[in-house]
Amino acid sequence: MATGTEPPATEPAQRGGGVRAGTRAAIDAPHLRTDRWWLAPACTAAGLLAFIVYSTWRAFANADYYAAPYVSPFYSPCLAENCETMRGGPNWEIFGGWWGISPAIIILIFPLGFRLTCYYYRKAYYRGFWASPPACAVAEPHKKYTGETRFPLILQNIHRYFFYAALLVAGILTYDTVLAFRDEHYAWGHMGLGTLVFLVNIVLIWAYTISCHSCRHIVGGKLKHFSKHPVRYRMWQWAGKLNARHMQLAWASLVSVALADFYVYLIASGAFDDPRFF
Repeated sequence: MATGTEPPATEPAQRGGGVRAGTRAAIDAPHLRTDRWWLAPACTAAGLLAFIVYSTWRAFANADYYAAPYVSPFYSPCLAENCETMRGGPNWEIFGGWWGISPAIIILIFPLGFRLTCYYYRKAYYRGFWASPPACAVAEPHKKYTGETRFPLILQNIHRYFFYAALLVAGILTYDTVLAFRDEHYAWGHMGLGTLVFLVNIVLIWAYTISCHSCRHIVGGKLKHFSKHPVRYRMWQWAGKLNARHMQLAWASLVSVALADFYVYLIASGAFDDPRFF
């Protein structure tokens, strides 16, 4: 049945690859949308670029990341000898004295690797930076599409392993949040504004991590009979509910971890005094 979009039989099939190949509908316009379809990928790219610039600056600054009892999540745990001494904090000097640059470079590999390979962030930067595709019903601009079957995108498959590393990092940040219930003299039973900042951040970090597709699959993805595994089935349901908000949690936790680091920076640099509630 003719639809009116087939190329004329007397003309050769369209060439050039991508969505304008000969097997596609013969529409000359790259797309037929009249709304501001470009706004969403542009905002996504702007948000990710802002975080990349900020986190790069903070990671290489190697200063103002600890103000008792708070330690920046970018520098926790501190794995080199050139870290500031954090009493009771995550000083794990396993890299010794040969590591000369910022210790944040070591630990940031794991949470950033987890986010870069996350299913939502793949969609975000594919659309925002590579225009693949930039929006629904907008033409794919690339001549050839291989997906995640070739290097380097095939490395996205290691996401499940970064998930295990993200669990460890979230556990360490939970420990840092517990330490935030001390004062600047390391006495317990105190709470400041920074404590609330850390509490909100760790809740969002855990919510984002648990809402991960890999977590949902690990919990219940291989089960054939949910009735035989009621506990795992319940956990799978919880993970599924969070997974429905994975995009929102991804952005909220990205903002919260940057704000937690910035809050520590303000205190450590002397620009701001941490208000105490008790």
